[in-house]
Amino acid sequence: MKKIVVLVSGGGTNLGALIQAQKDGLIANGTISLVISSKPDAYALTRAEENGIPTVVVDRKAINNPDEFDRRIYEELEKAQADIIVLAGFMYILSSKITSKYAYKIINVHPALIPSFCGEGYYGLRVHKAALDYGVKLTGATVHFVNEVADGGPIILQKSVPVENGDTPETLQRRVMEQAEWIILPKAVSLLCEDKIEIIDGKVIVKE
Repeated sequence: MKKIVVLVSGGGTNLGALIQAQKDGLIANGTISLVISSKPDAYALTRAEENGIPTVVVDRKAINNPDEFDRRIYEELEKAQADIIVLAGFMYILSSKITSKYAYKIINVHPALIPSFCGEGYYGLRVHKAALDYGVKLTGATVHFVNEVADGGPIILQKSVPVENGDTPETLQRRVMEQAEWIILPKAVSLLCEDKIEIIDGKVIVKE
C-alpha cells in the first residue's frame, strides 16, 4: 500500500472527500498515512483525527523564515516515507527542493479549468469570482502535478461544471467542489497509487 500524505491549511473539504473515498474503497493500493497542516487550528486536523489519521502541524506563522518552513515540511515528508503527496487547500508554494525530490508524486486540485484563472494569487473564492467576472459559462476543476510554478505542472484530470444564472462565488465554489473536485481528486490519487499514470513528452497518459 502506498503512503499518501495530505498537506492542508484550512477546513479540509477535499481531505474529507479523500477520506470518504478511502472508506468507500475508491482508492486502490493506497492509504492516507499522515496529514500535515500549516495552521494549528485548521479544521482539517479534526477531520483527520476523527478518522484515526496521524497529524503534524508545521505552523507557518510561528516559523518566520520561509526556507525553514520548507525544510520542516521536507523533513516531515521524509520521515513519513511519503509515496504520494496531495495538496488539498495548502496555501503555500513548495520549493524546488521538494518538487524535484518528489517529481510526479505531488498533486494539487485547482478549482478552475487550467489554464484559466490559475497561477499566483488565484485561490479559494478569488478563482470563482474571476470566473464570474469574466462571464464564462463553464468552469470546473483540474488535478495536476506540482512543480515550482504555481499551477504549472502537467494536467492529470479535468472536469467541467456549468455556471448558472445568479451564481455567487460561494454557490459556484460549492458546485465545483461537489461536482468536480471531490470526484477527480480521489480518482487521480487512485490512478497514481495503481501506477496507471505515465508522463510522455511532458504530458500525462492514463493507462487503461
